[in-house]
Formats: sequence, C-alpha cells, structure tokens
Amino acid sequence: MDVGAMGSEAQKYLWEGAIPLQIHLHDSEVTTLPHPSPALVLAPRMGYLPLLLPLLKPHFSSTLPPGVDTIWFEYKGLPLKWYIPTGVLFDLLCAEQERPWNLTVHFRGYPGNILTPCEGEDSVKWSFINSLKEAAYIINGNCKNVMNMSQSDQVELWHSVLNGNMEAYQRVSSKLKLETVGDQYVGKPNSNLLKSQANTSETDTGGPVKTGRIPVRLYVWSVSKDFDDQEDAPPIDSWDQISYVNRPVEICIEEGKLRCKCFTLGDAVKALLPELFMEKTPITDETSRVEHEEDPSEDEKNPINQEGVGETEDGCCLSDEAETKLKLVRIQGIEPKMEIPFSWVVKNLMNPEYFLHICVCIQKVPQGKQLSHDR
Repeated sequence: MDVGAMGSEAQKYLWEGAIPLQIHLHDSEVTTLPHPSPALVLAPRMGYLPLLLPLLKPHFSSTLPPGVDTIWFEYKGLPLKWYIPTGVLFDLLCAEQERPWNLTVHFRGYPGNILTPCEGEDSVKWSFINSLKEAAYIINGNCKNVMNMSQSDQVELWHSVLNGNMEAYQRVSSKLKLETVGDQYVGKPNSNLLKSQANTSETDTGGPVKTGRIPVRLYVWSVSKDFDDQEDAPPIDSWDQISYVNRPVEICIEEGKLRCKCFTLGDAVKALLPELFMEKTPITDETSRVEHEEDPSEDEKNPINQEGVGETEDGCCLSDEAETKLKLVRIQGIEPKMEIPFSWVVKNLMNPEYFLHICVCIQKVPQGKQLSHDR
C-alpha cells in the first residue's frame, strides 16, 4: 500500500472513529424510582458532547425535575469543556483509556464559573466556525475564504461534521484552499533557518524558501509522580493542571535542496515547547570562568543560566527547577513515535476545523530528586 492510500485509510478511520460512552444522570436530577438506566452511546471522536442532546434527552426526560435544559457533562467531578472535541477530551483525561467511558450528564445547575456558556448546537457550530477562521488566518494570513463562504456551503460543511460525512466535508472544504503541508514535505524549524541566515559563513545554497504554518492546539498535562503503567497515572481533577498552548508550528522548506532533514513530530513538539527543551551546552573551564565573571543580575533575569539544569533522556534540558521526561504524546487516540513525519500527522490526523490537537503528558521532577530512566 502506498503512502497516499495509507493516508486515505487513516482519514477514513478517523472520520468513522467513535468512543463508547456510558452516561449516567446525576443523582441530584433524578426525581423517580428506580433510577434510570445509563445511556449507552457511540460518540464521534470529532464531535462535541452537547450534540448528544437529541439522544440523551428522550432517555432521561421522564425523571428530570422542572426547569430549563442546559446540558453539561462531568468526568470524576471535573466539568468537561464543551468546545473541545470529544476525542481530545478522552485522550487527555483518560491516560488509561477506559471503555466504555463513564460520564455524568446534567441538565440543570450549569457551572458558569467554570465553563463558558453553551446554548446548544448553535454555540457549538459558531465555536467550530470561529476555529476554522483562526486556522485559515494561520495558514494563509487571512480568513477571506471562510468569511466569503456561501450560506449553503456553510450549512453543508457543518452538517458534514455533524453527520460524520467525510466525502461531503472534503467537497466543501476544498473550496477554502487551506493547504497545509504535502506528503513529502521535509524541512526544519524556522528558528534553525534564522540562525543559518544570521551566520554568513553558513549561508545555504538551496533554492527559494517556503514557510508552512500549521495550526496546533497543544494540551500539556504535567505530573510530578512517576508511573510505569498508564492506569497508575494521577487523575486530572482541575483544569488548572492543564497548560493550553495555542501556537502554530512553522516549517521552512528550501526548494531544490538535495539534503534536508525530515521535520518530525518530535521536532514539532520541541518547537511548540521551546521553554522545556534546549540543547545541552558542554561546560568547560573557560565557560565556567566566564560565567562566574558575569553580572549576577543576568542570572536572575535568565534562569536558564543558573546552575542545576536538568538533563532529559534525549540530551535536552528543561530548567534549573526540574528535570523533565516526556511520558505520553497522544493524537486521535494514537501514541505515535516521535520519528514519524509531521506532514503525515497533519494531513491525516487533524480535525475538521484544520487544527491538530496534541495531548502531552510531561513528568517534572523537582531539582535534587532522581528521575528514573527506562533503559
């Protein structure tokens, strides 16, 4: 099977992907005995939890107390953000992926202090369209094609997402001309290119440079406790434990260049989290002497200059405060190898709003504690 066929198969599996849910009505909203049985639902990976209302309301309507319906969900006491795709929530909150995924549904008592308001399908639709505009701006420098969509195309695009219709989606989305990267896209991070240009002795003789900007949403979950099995991972009980990075990845491609490093998923993660990774600089007597002669105030301004920098398994450093270890990277339920070409990941695993959602778990060990390494 060639690369194109594999990509087509991956996209097909992605659009058909669903998560089995077992949904319980919260005890405070049960007004009859016996308690209603849980609802068993297959939720599309690229869908959104509030869109399950037409399936859940008939199942629980006979036992709900009087009032206005405002649906929201929780997992182990954590209210779930409705604008994050269902598959991303599952990947992020279930290190050991449980099936079925046990959720609790509410129709009353919306936690407005934690979640942004959601007024049903319309709120989800406009959140999706706004994300699509944002992605278009990142890719093309403007969002004119999205803004100028006809009403019929906009309706067809949304219905294709709502119904999981990949063919209809591809037919409409192709009009937006949102090209990211091709299958054979190779290159290097934009920062490397800038360094090369800054040093005239390293001037590249390649052809014209093209820059591809990839819309990415990165969800970083940091833990201090080490774990070998995912089922032992500490639970996420607050959104404060998640760092949300909304930052494009830039890839520079030099046309006509015969030898060029393939830009991998690992390169992309490092580009997204530059504050966590940096190349280790060998310490010599000379550099040590110079550092001691520097103004101490400079060290205070730049913590990376301070001693105690932690080294990771791949020869990278975090900071003086902690050592870091990449425990988990998950995209669309897959835990890909870091060596996989980033172009393939983008082309085949991005969501319909043209964002690539990446869930990352990082273990941080405070300075002075030993970080266990798997050998």
